[in-house]
Amino acid sequence: MDKKKNYLALKKLAQSLGIELFGVGDIKALKNDFNLSEKILNKIDKAVSLGLRLSPGILSDIENSPTRLYFHHYKTANALLDQLTFRVSNYIQQKGFLTVSIPASQIVDWQKQTAHLSHKKIGVLAGLGWIGRNNLLINKKIGSQFRLSTILTDMPLQIDKPLKEDCGNCSICVKICPAGAIKDRPEDFDHIKCFEKLKEFQKLRFVDQYICGVCVNVCKGKK
Repeated sequence: MDKKKNYLALKKLAQSLGIELFGVGDIKALKNDFNLSEKILNKIDKAVSLGLRLSPGILSDIENSPTRLYFHHYKTANALLDQLTFRVSNYIQQKGFLTVSIPASQIVDWQKQTAHLSHKKIGVLAGLGWIGRNNLLINKKIGSQFRLSTILTDMPLQIDKPLKEDCGNCSICVKICPAGAIKDRPEDFDHIKCFEKLKEFQKLRFVDQYICGVCVNVCKGKK
């Protein structure tokens, strides 16, 4: 089958549903990191990465801690993205191919903060952006202001290439992080400090799950 034709048809469908970011990555080298059964891993070789943009207006109200409005928006965005992902996945299935949809926000181990796979690593492979100082996927146009989901599949698809970009001289997230978890080098990101601050926000009842949004608000992409 025509890989490019399949790719363009899938991208058109995703964009018609309101998906802003779309890319396809080759995941052969990453499959060992997935928390999935061998039965699934043996059948898939690529991943479709989908990104739904968050509201800049709601994010703009975040200063030193998450807001109740952002918490609701975050949950709504994840739920909507899961539904849209299901529709894209169903299209692939109707074409006769295997799909495994990975939810936007489903934690397998809360203490280790791990999921079935890393959406942001898939996003890097799919050419949607790079891992920034804030330990999130950064898209050139909209920064970190989006949520991600993934569809694993064996459908013949054109593969996107990872970008050769980074945050450059931008370090606004380093200065504003309420936990002091973000460092000048992305690899020095302090996961423990970040998670402790998330637990603090949850304990104070700012939000009802482990989210922040402070660095997401200030990360708006390259101008």
